[in-house]
Amino acid sequence: MEYIGQNIKYLRKTKGLTQEELAKNIGVNRAMIGSYEENRAAPKLSVLQDIAYFFSVSIDDLIKIRLWTDAKTTAITDFVKGDNLRVISTVVDKDNKELITTVPIQASAGYTKGYADPDYIEELPHFSMPLIELSKDRTYRVFQIKGDSMEPIKSGSYIICEYLANWEEIYDGKSYILISKDEGIVYKRLYNKINDSGEIILKSDNSEYSPYSINAEDVFEIWKALGFISFDLPEVNNDLSNHKLHQMIIEMKKDIDFLKK
Repeated sequence: MEYIGQNIKYLRKTKGLTQEELAKNIGVNRAMIGSYEENRAAPKLSVLQDIAYFFSVSIDDLIKIRLWTDAKTTAITDFVKGDNLRVISTVVDKDNKELITTVPIQASAGYTKGYADPDYIEELPHFSMPLIELSKDRTYRVFQIKGDSMEPIKSGSYIICEYLANWEEIYDGKSYILISKDEGIVYKRLYNKINDSGEIILKSDNSEYSPYSINAEDVFEIWKALGFISFDLPEVNNDLSNHKLHQMIIEMKKDIDFLKK
């Protein structure tokens, strides 16, 4: 238990938090944080769990590892692989079958803070989806997206996702829902640079948006996109289809190449 105080102080400072801010986030008073950091008191198990959730580390690492030294790399690696404490809150029906939770646009901000809170998750809409493509032994969630960065998937569409525990299994160029403190909920194509730089690259399908990176340590959850539901039905353009437009461009290119010769 000798490392707890220094670990809490180290983790708090890496997040740029005051003792008062940390205390509010884990539900204790500021004086208790001071006593933990100075090893004048040891946190109860429930408080240890809250601290571990908040900083995305395991209770074992919080107690046994000096996180302020190079040993913190091990803790980060375990977190990326999902080997330490990372609990997913779910809702089940009367037969103890897991239901699919839906996170609508208006709940996006709240989900960033309440993603690990069972009471919050239970308040969100949830339902069963009897599709053969969805396995009974996996956890699924549906996120409603906003904006045009991933068009042709329209704003307001619902992305059906499977929970991804091991972030080393991110496949470059595949689409995922990513939840983090600063970004909130985003739907992007991801590129895995965790082992090289500790970062994940996020890229939009809409070329007007530039790719950017986020540190893996700042990510709460990652969900692999499987499909989507949209109520924005496409309309037929009888004047000029995409196929006809493509054919016209090919013909124009041939004509231009011929004139050049």
